[in-house]
Amino acid sequence: MCGRYFQARSSGDIARYFGTTNATPNLLPSFNKAPTQDGLVVRRHPESGQRHLDVLRWGLVPRWAKDVSGAARMMNARGESVAEKPAFRDAFHKRRCLVPMDGFYEWRGEGKAKQPFACALRSGEPMACAGLWEGWKQPDGEWLRTYSIVTCAAAGRQTLLHERMPVILPPEAWDTWLAGDNEATLTGLLRPAEDALLAFWPVAARVGRVAENDEGLIVRDKLAVAPPELDDPPPDLLRRT
Repeated sequence: MCGRYFQARSSGDIARYFGTTNATPNLLPSFNKAPTQDGLVVRRHPESGQRHLDVLRWGLVPRWAKDVSGAARMMNARGESVAEKPAFRDAFHKRRCLVPMDGFYEWRGEGKAKQPFACALRSGEPMACAGLWEGWKQPDGEWLRTYSIVTCAAAGRQTLLHERMPVILPPEAWDTWLAGDNEATLTGLLRPAEDALLAFWPVAARVGRVAENDEGLIVRDKLAVAPPELDDPPPDLLRRT
């Protein structure tokens, strides 16, 4: 957790929402983002302090890694240990980012079967998840830039799906996460979002196949039977923000 997410909006819409100032990258929306794929991140320019929207690869490769073979396992960073764990501590102190997404998926075990659920903000606004990024020099001399999504202990209805959840930062915390230098303040941001802000609903099982990638994946599965507390009306994720 978080192992799949969706970005329903265009890069241009995300750039406007987060107030980024660089040329907007052309990365198409994805309804089934998986580790080792490219994703959008918001980073702070070290000189101007302005927000930039960039394309990095999901699955952090530490600067000291010998190769990229462990990248997929680094898709997440546990918030409780990011300040000390060797793979993440340098990025935590120097290279934090926001990972825009419109929501994420999680699977709930129901006997032998697993029912996938989508989670998004009830408001329909994009999520800004806490992230870390790193640069790794490839054998050909080119830099590979990668990212990881920071997670925390789940709370509220999310606990019915998984014990972990991505850290979703409110707008008033964005600048602190991107530019802050007080470790206690930064780690204090790594907490679960208020349950009332989130909507959950069941989606089709085909979301489990990475090759599936279309808008129908985030539609409520009419055939799924879900607990009432995990069956909210899906928000309008594509409304103007």
